[in-house]
Amino acid sequence: MRYKKFKNADCSVSSLAVGTWSIGESRYGKLKTADSIEGIQAMIEAGANLIDTAPVYGNGTSEKIVGAAIQGFKRQDLLLSSKFGLVTDIYSKEAQRDASYKNIMREVESSLENLRTDYMDFYYVHWPDEHTPIAETMSALNYLKHEGIIKYIGVSNFSKEQILAAEKYGQIDVQQIPYSMVNVTDHDLIDWGFKKGIDAMTYGSLGAGILSGAIRELPHFAEDDIRSTFYDYYREPKFSKIMSLLDVLDEISEKYKKPIPQIVINWSTQQEIVGTALVGINNREQAMENCQAFDWELAKEDIEKIDHKIQGIQLDK
Repeated sequence: MRYKKFKNADCSVSSLAVGTWSIGESRYGKLKTADSIEGIQAMIEAGANLIDTAPVYGNGTSEKIVGAAIQGFKRQDLLLSSKFGLVTDIYSKEAQRDASYKNIMREVESSLENLRTDYMDFYYVHWPDEHTPIAETMSALNYLKHEGIIKYIGVSNFSKEQILAAEKYGQIDVQQIPYSMVNVTDHDLIDWGFKKGIDAMTYGSLGAGILSGAIRELPHFAEDDIRSTFYDYYREPKFSKIMSLLDVLDEISEKYKKPIPQIVINWSTQQEIVGTALVGINNREQAMENCQAFDWELAKEDIEKIDHKIQGIQLDK
């Protein structure tokens, strides 16, 4: 495993981290809890020290699975990351944004109980809440940080302007933002944050599975599957463009004799501006294979070859 020193957060974070959206969601395909726990534990054993979750991932399910998985490990050796501000409406089942002081205090208590811990390392505003003044949100986070209930304040899915507005009321330590070979839209924002000391935890690192190389024909997911609702990679013309990117990754895979996910992980984590790349895990075998990406590195010319292809297929159009 490789590690990076976060600046504002002042801690050492593994370049690959455990993402847990899929393990709490029935809308992300069917996963077995036992397999998820073993996958998390395998990544910890391989040196990954950060686990990211959120209460909205399965209405607490993901946090509870993480809490179960970390039993037996020393808490001080791990970095736990969770979020607040997305509350599932009991009637519509849709997530409503609520970053109010009152809701933050309610959510942090619930998350700590789910995770079986008495403090959070990273605590994120999950999405901007336009109905709550950012001063109120930051007041709650500053209080939690002062009391030692959380160590570092994070924002997720915030724009540059929204981060600057939050900084008027306290230090932003980290940001969480989508970034991968199939989504480089926020590259400049990540670079801007990096220069300010706001390191990035990037999510969607394997493009909701499309960068695993396992899917080569347009799949037919359930209507509510997150891979077809939150992401647009499995729609034309983007799907065919990504398949042409996979052709390049196939060539590089053959050159190194390494599986495509390891190439994708190295492409992300070898970039200076990426603090850590979040990846989902389905089981122990997948976790171990992903962590083996750090046994080797991509050559500069191969990174440039991938970048040239990404620029050529123009996935943002």
